[in-house]
Amino acid sequence: MGRLERITVFPVKGLDGIDVEAAAVLDGGTLEYDREFALFDPEGEVLNGKRTDRVHDLTTDFDPETGTLRVETPDGAVREFDLGTERERAAEWLGDFFGTDLTLERDTSLGYVDRRGMGPSVISTATLEAVASWFDDVTVEGARRRLRANVEVSGVPAFWEDRFVGEGAPAFEAGGVRFEGVTPCGRCVVPQRDPDTGQPTPEFRERFVERRRETFPGWADEDAFDHYYTLMIITGVAEADRGRTIRVGDEVEVVE
Repeated sequence: MGRLERITVFPVKGLDGIDVEAAAVLDGGTLEYDREFALFDPEGEVLNGKRTDRVHDLTTDFDPETGTLRVETPDGAVREFDLGTERERAAEWLGDFFGTDLTLERDTSLGYVDRRGMGPSVISTATLEAVASWFDDVTVEGARRRLRANVEVSGVPAFWEDRFVGEGAPAFEAGGVRFEGVTPCGRCVVPQRDPDTGQPTPEFRERFVERRRETFPGWADEDAFDHYYTLMIITGVAEADRGRTIRVGDEVEVVE
């Protein structure tokens, strides 16, 4: 039997995540606080790790109770912003840091997830352990921060999540909430970087693809995967279960 080991949400898209003990599923099918805020440039494009490695220069935290974003720069300077009342001030400061005009927008019904209309991302602890073993200098925590999943499941084998996408795939339930696999997650440049320094790991993508191909599980539908630079799945939450809450420690059960 699997267990919901960790829930991570990313309150400001592109910045650090926070671990929470419980998360409500919003009406839009995403998790509360996940990508609730996003930075936009004057052309309406989102600023995130795909666009700039400078996101790794900031250490951030967010308090859901107070709505306070804490930002620490490489020189140790700390700023705090109440995102309920000081979004313009936060956007101005962050714009100065990133060298461009920015606005900080908010969406409490769906968040600014990349794949609109889809829900939480899911990975197993064993998958993170496997990926970390492929590289000399990558720890399990480092793999976790590179891959940025919302839901982590323990007590299951590596690449367990791959079975939930493709034709005839089962679903799984956690805390009475049904998750259905929608698509595998093709990866971008962000997992190739050290999450602390932003420096790329040499030949990360090549090694990743090679080892992913070698370890691809027999229970997965290979036709559902466009390429091997893919890890983690994006799920959808059944509409009937939206508004419910998942919690760390919930049992995870496969349902046909």
